[in-house]
Amino acid sequence: QVQLVESGGGSVQAGGSLRVACASSRPLKDNYCMGWYRQAPGKGREGVATVFRDGRTTYADSVQGRFTISQDSAKNTLYLEMDSLHPADTAMYYCGADGLCYEAWYTYRGQGTQVTVSS
Repeated sequence: QVQLVESGGGSVQAGGSLRVACASSRPLKDNYCMGWYRQAPGKGREGVATVFRDGRTTYADSVQGRFTISQDSAKNTLYLEMDSLHPADTAMYYCGADGLCYEAWYTYRGQGTQVTVSS
């Protein structure tokens, strides 16, 4: 069992930046993949960014060029740096590990952290 704990969400104005973090209970290298997905009220799950053990990263078209996924192995922590935020980015952001990463159906999931972008 892997515990994932997100932090760093909050409120920001459009055009601003936020970084959310996900602390993993096991070394990041033991995960085949990790990533972030989000869900806004009344909307479905949307995969945002994924990183694989071999270093490959993928991003949703909606965040490409604005969001960056990264890892700190020494801290067993996954990050998502979000720049040029839009109100449409408002959602609960979740961290996940392993499973169907391309589809954002992760085996292990955190409890989420809220990101709110105001216009």
